[in-house]
Amino acid sequence: MQREHLGSRLGFLLISAGCAIGIGNVWKFPWMTGQYGGGAFVMIYLLCLLLIGVPVLTMEFAMGRAAQKSPVHLYQQLKPGTKWHIHGYFCLAGNVLLMMFYTTVAGWMLQYFVSTAAGKFEGLDTAAVEEMFGAMLADPGSMTVYMGIIVVSGFTIISLGVQKGLERVTKWMMLALILLMWVLAGNSMFLEGGAEGLKFYLLPSLSRMRDIGLANVVVGAMNQAFFTLSVGMGSMAIFGSYIGKEHSLAGESVRVCVLDTMVALCSGLIIFPACFAYGVDVKNGPALIFLTLPNVFNHLPMGRFWGSLFFLFMTFAGYSTVLAVFENIVCCVCEMTGWTRRKTCILCCIAIFLLSLPCLLGYNVWQNIRPIAGHDILDSEDFLVSNLLLPLGSLLFILFCTTRYGWGWDAFLAEANEGTGLKVAKWMRPYMTYVLPVMVGVIFVVGLVNFF
Repeated sequence: MQREHLGSRLGFLLISAGCAIGIGNVWKFPWMTGQYGGGAFVMIYLLCLLLIGVPVLTMEFAMGRAAQKSPVHLYQQLKPGTKWHIHGYFCLAGNVLLMMFYTTVAGWMLQYFVSTAAGKFEGLDTAAVEEMFGAMLADPGSMTVYMGIIVVSGFTIISLGVQKGLERVTKWMMLALILLMWVLAGNSMFLEGGAEGLKFYLLPSLSRMRDIGLANVVVGAMNQAFFTLSVGMGSMAIFGSYIGKEHSLAGESVRVCVLDTMVALCSGLIIFPACFAYGVDVKNGPALIFLTLPNVFNHLPMGRFWGSLFFLFMTFAGYSTVLAVFENIVCCVCEMTGWTRRKTCILCCIAIFLLSLPCLLGYNVWQNIRPIAGHDILDSEDFLVSNLLLPLGSLLFILFCTTRYGWGWDAFLAEANEGTGLKVAKWMRPYMTYVLPVMVGVIFVVGLVNFF
């Protein structure tokens, strides 16, 4: 069966960026920036993105394009007769595990958009907004409905095919996301009192960095730069397999990183001026989105309108990742079973819906279940993906592309550099072979230490 390809380069860039641009960008990046001191963290994050994110993303794109296969069959195509292919099944498991909790969080975003648009937050004080979030988590029925909407609509789009479904929907959704982002940022930056938020966000402060600790800031930036691109589970390799060889892959990786970073940075432009304008503590951590920002929008002129746009923006960010990962799962299962895309989508839809229920129930019916080190179900599933499968998978991709035991440097270099655009230089080999694995190893170890 001939492999379907994306219809345009723009589609490839927007879909790849959509996979990378997720709730972690627009939710985690702002609160981490707040906790790690603002501008200094942002500068170190951008440097880490260049040093870690771009090389690993280029490797994953190259493996996918060379093999023209999904992650489960990619290794057999590039290095037959070896044990590397075992990692392909972990890639599939990781994508499934990611969707077991990500669909619930995407459902939260959709539910908050509907609630904000319906005016349910209007007139509420801080305590009442917190009660609304708690009431949502305590209601498995409503969460199941919104999670179900995300899952069913996602697989319906994927069932239409790569070009007619995934590419067509993602292109319009990503363009709408970028437009929403600029409108929200423009409004936020001109709020009275918002200038102090911009200074905090954009101007590095050595004193704040000293207070937090340089090592903590650097490790935090390395973690965020690494995880923002979703590398290590084959999520990006699949889109490498859908593109032609007209453009070299280092340049495409840089473009995806730029789009990904632009959205993350703009989310800060939306949030920090608003927080400073209304005296909100930017160090509120994960609660910033669900507990803090509804209060901010309550104080804004036309707050219901701006709040609705913000949570629509958040929904698009989460949904773009959902579609990309669903496509990865469907492609893997199709190759393994020989089923049609339609049949695969129906069965995967049922499976993901059922597998997503434990995370959802972990906040109410199963709230006393703490699978790993006393953490709830969502945090435990996130730990397996973010702290184990992503870094270890990236480490395997690096070793596969740079050592003679795998695909090898020469084969990787030839594939990555085919086409016009930015090339991977030969002098980068020592860095990518010896330094990059150590940096990923540090991220892995620090992630384990921090979790436990």
